[in-house]
Amino acid sequence: MRLSRNRNWGHPRLLDFLERFAADARNLDGWPGLLVGDMSQPRGGPMVTGHSSHQIGLDVDIWLTPMPDRTLTTEERENMVAVSMLKDPFTVDPDKWTPLHTKLIKRVAFYPEVDRIFVHPAIKKTLCEATAKDTDRQWLSKVRPMWGHHYHFHIRIVCPAGSTNCEHQPAPASEDGCEHTITLNVWSQAKGRNEVHDIMAAARTALHGQPLTLDGHRLINLRHETSEARRASDGETYHGIARFRAVTEPQ
Repeated sequence: MRLSRNRNWGHPRLLDFLERFAADARNLDGWPGLLVGDMSQPRGGPMVTGHSSHQIGLDVDIWLTPMPDRTLTTEERENMVAVSMLKDPFTVDPDKWTPLHTKLIKRVAFYPEVDRIFVHPAIKKTLCEATAKDTDRQWLSKVRPMWGHHYHFHIRIVCPAGSTNCEHQPAPASEDGCEHTITLNVWSQAKGRNEVHDIMAAARTALHGQPLTLDGHRLINLRHETSEARRASDGETYHGIARFRAVTEPQ
């Protein structure tokens, strides 16, 4: 796609991988075909706009829009609009995301030459939820949440053998990098419901969307989900429950 950008260059190993991936996705998963976005420039190096990576021929963006059942014209390849998978900045649109999208990214992660896959945090959340009952979730450790990747996902392959100038990525962690649920419980007897609500509001202000520092992990996203207050069984105390969701990855 977007041939006029002249970013359709890559290492031979990347091109070999893309051909195998496209064939496997179609034949094994039913994905109609890959729309390939930016790769690298003819001689690599930084691009004027759009990327800080994609400099050494080992990176490629794959659109999350399935390929139509025909060959696109040159004009269509320039002007076709990539579809965002989001309903809002924190949520995937269920009318756009399908089980085939999950299969596609899972397939990528199982190739040994794939080092990293970058997706929007909301997409990583959806992948975690869709595969919650799977016995093998190690592949999710390759899938890293990164803002901006909501209409495409970014694949980086490993350094080719003998390439002394290529810097290897750290090995993926053993964790799947999925969400954590945090529940805060608040009780008040003296001032009742109002104090419980005030405390939960203060906790939301202190935590929601904040770039907190963690020991040994990097916080990708922290957001408030729900808050509720109810009278406890003793008839006098009020109990507040505030729930947050966090996405982290090991450093």
